[in-house]
Amino acid sequence: MKQHVKNCLWVMGLIVTVVFVSTLRAADTRAVVDSAGRRVEVPGKIDRVFAAGGPASVFVYTLAPEKLLGWTSPLEPEERAYVPARYAGLPTLGRLTGRGNTANIEAVLASRPDVILDYGTINPTYISLAERVQKQTGVPYLLFDGAFDQIATIYKSAGAALGVGEKAGQLSHYAGRLLSDVDKRLARVPSEKRPLVYYARGPRGFQTGLKGSINVEIIERIGARNVAAERMGQGSLVSVSPEQLLMWNPEIVITAEAAFAASAATDDVWKSIKAVRSRRLYVVPTLPFPWVDSPPSVNRLIGLKWLGGVLYPEVFPEELHTETRNFYTLFYHRAPEDSQLKELLSGTGRAR
Repeated sequence: MKQHVKNCLWVMGLIVTVVFVSTLRAADTRAVVDSAGRRVEVPGKIDRVFAAGGPASVFVYTLAPEKLLGWTSPLEPEERAYVPARYAGLPTLGRLTGRGNTANIEAVLASRPDVILDYGTINPTYISLAERVQKQTGVPYLLFDGAFDQIATIYKSAGAALGVGEKAGQLSHYAGRLLSDVDKRLARVPSEKRPLVYYARGPRGFQTGLKGSINVEIIERIGARNVAAERMGQGSLVSVSPEQLLMWNPEIVITAEAAFAASAATDDVWKSIKAVRSRRLYVVPTLPFPWVDSPPSVNRLIGLKWLGGVLYPEVFPEELHTETRNFYTLFYHRAPEDSQLKELLSGTGRAR
């Protein structure tokens, strides 16, 4: 009889313990609904974030650098000069998304993240990846929409998820104010004043983005006519032929490829293009992250103002030194030195 009572008490104690632990765990987690509409259980306090790709690493760095576990690829020495040393020296963890993804499940688990966060395109492919990795690792995986017009909103939702609402509010306010200012100015630009623009990627400039590609979203957002989109329609990144470029003959070319820009004036194809002949091939500032693309993340915000000055100087006449200093201080956590500002904004970015 006594043994039976002892057994009952032991079982009851076990039940109480399980209930207590389950309740404790429930109290330590909360539900977050991400941009894909997925309801994800995350820790009550998030301190360690694994960025799934390049856009995500920049996004998390701007929002909560102390939570970022590492970069998807190592920062080059010239890039590190614009980033505080404690963040520039973060390890390289690889990426889970995009072409040539380099991270694996073991690397993710070894970094002991509280959550995995991706920032960019939301479609079935990325949703499927998130679900698969979350199941394999047991680590919550959050997807946030990287569309340009959603930046202000996403900062708030991601900030709430990561527990950095105050910083998120500052970044969201900046993004909303900048987009509103750009829209007011663009309203004064008639359609006939919108230039025909080609965005040149790759060592010879023969890769570009079609309508809907996140890589050229900023060019379309500034009201320019994307010549590849007008001729080829909807899509993502594509390669074009020299014959197509000669036929399109864009008025302005934008590139982040300094080597390509330096050789364009003597290239057999490019020297015949109107933009090159009239010296309207512009090189995007690229430090610590390109202002237009690669990665297509929140680094493009300052690029929007730069593009405004390149395409519509009469509507965006002001110099960008103050705006750039403020942006870098708020988003990159370090005010650039005068020599760095001069390097970023030398001339108009026109190929020399």
